[in-house]
Amino acid sequence: MAKSGSSGRKAETAGKRRERRDTRPQEIVAAAFEEFAAKGYAAARLEDVATRAKVSKGLPYLYFKTKEELFKAVIRSVITPLFDAMRERMLTTDLSCEAFLKGPFLSFIQELVKSRRVLIARLLIAEGHKHPELTKFYYDHVIAKGRETLKAFIDRGIERGEFKPTALRDFPQLIIAPVLLAVVWRTLIERHHHLDTDALLATHIDLLIDAIRAPGPAPQDESGEGPAR
Repeated sequence: MAKSGSSGRKAETAGKRRERRDTRPQEIVAAAFEEFAAKGYAAARLEDVATRAKVSKGLPYLYFKTKEELFKAVIRSVITPLFDAMRERMLTTDLSCEAFLKGPFLSFIQELVKSRRVLIARLLIAEGHKHPELTKFYYDHVIAKGRETLKAFIDRGIERGEFKPTALRDFPQLIIAPVLLAVVWRTLIERHHHLDTDALLATHIDLLIDAIRAPGPAPQDESGEGPAR
């Protein structure tokens, strides 16, 4: 019986070790996100990531040969799943385009501004000019896909008669520009002057929709017999 119990404990221990090995890349990526967020890209070291992840100093190099590879893994893990999910919702929603912008999309950008994910965007704004390979990766995997999705969303609104054709389709960046403003404000100016970013973004969406909404029929008077005078 004792031998059987000992074998069971050994098997359990071996199973836990295998499970830890399987999750180590994710643990290292999570630690890397915290390290990049705390120190920026240039100052972050893989050795410090290992310390934060509580693994041996050389282990991150087993999975990620360079700091650049690790940073890209952080983007793939922390940023792209969130944005991919929103793109899928935008392309498949049964809501009207206006209802989607005022509902799920507005909630998404409001929450995004307050989330720790924006630390990656803040890092790229501060250091990206020195590391064009990182900004190119972010553009290809996040910005370019988002831009095409916004164009498709605008096109669908026009096809449905919800939106009138405007230059917004050529500059879909205008839809998310206030998000960057909110990120920069919260980073640099918030300590000096409070900005209600939820209200800012809600106002932006309202103004945007007012600018692109397709003209509807003339309003009727209360009797329903003709245009109100």
